[in-house]
Amino acid sequence: MAESEMPGSWRPEHKLFPYQVGFTCPPHDWDAAPSDFQRISPPTVGVHGWMLHVPEYRHRLEQRTRNFDLLDDFVQCMASNGADVCGQVGSNWVHASGKGVNGIRDYCRHMEDKYGVPLHMAGYALVEALREMNVEKVALNAVYHWPDWWRGTVGFLEEAGFDVLYAGNFTDQGWFESQQQVNECRWVFDADLVSRSFEYVAEQAPDADVYLANGMANFRTGPDGQPQRMLHQTPMLEKLLGKPVVAHDTALYWRLFKTLGIRPVGEHGKLLGSI
Repeated sequence: MAESEMPGSWRPEHKLFPYQVGFTCPPHDWDAAPSDFQRISPPTVGVHGWMLHVPEYRHRLEQRTRNFDLLDDFVQCMASNGADVCGQVGSNWVHASGKGVNGIRDYCRHMEDKYGVPLHMAGYALVEALREMNVEKVALNAVYHWPDWWRGTVGFLEEAGFDVLYAGNFTDQGWFESQQQVNECRWVFDADLVSRSFEYVAEQAPDADVYLANGMANFRTGPDGQPQRMLHQTPMLEKLLGKPVVAHDTALYWRLFKTLGIRPVGEHGKLLGSI
C-alpha cells in the first residue's frame, strides 16, 4: 500500500459506530427516515443519508423507472463508506421498476452479492413484514398517494399473495375535493386526519387482519404541530383499531433492525415490538 493511500476495507476498529445504516430517498423530498430511525436506535447505531438526484424531477412513476439504476450507485457508495445495511425510502420504486415481487427480491440479493451490503427497499419490506406476521387480508390507507401510485402498491401486494379488501387515498375517503388539494399539503396533514382516515378504512374493511399506510405521510402531531410520520402514530392507532397497523416506514425500520440483529428503543407498535 502506498504511503498516501487509505486502507481499502473497513475493519471494526475503523468504524464510528458498531452498526452503520445508509438511507436514500427520492429527489425533492426531505426524508425524516434517517432522523426517525436514529431516534429509536440504541447509541451504537449511526445513520447517514444520500438523496437521489434526478434533474427536473416531477414525482412521476416513469421517472422512477428510468432512474432505478441510481440505487446501484447508492449501495456502492454506502458500501465503500462502511455501511452495514442500506435502506431505500420511497414505496413506489418497487412497483415502478416493473420487476415484480420476485424480481425485486432478486435485485436486492444481487446488490448484496455485488457490494457486500444488504439493501432493503420500503415497498418490499412491507411484503416481508406481512409475511412474517402470517396475515392474509389487509386494507390500505393510501393517504396522499396519487391513484397510479397506490394502485401500483395494491398490485404489488396482490402479486405477493395478499387479499386487499380496501384501498383508497384521502380524496377517495372524502377528506379533500381533489388530488391537487392533497398535493398542495406537500405530504403534511392536520393531526386529527390520521385517526379519522384510519377509522374510515376500518369501517370499509372490518375483516382485515392488518391496516396499512402507504408511503411516508406526515401529520402535525408533534410538539408545536411538528409533522410526524406513521412511526409516531402506530401505538395510538393500534389501540384505537384493535389491530396491527403497518406502514412503509415502520416496515423498513423493522427490516433494518432484523438485519442488524438489534432491537429498537421504546415501544412503537406490534411489528417493531416483535423483533
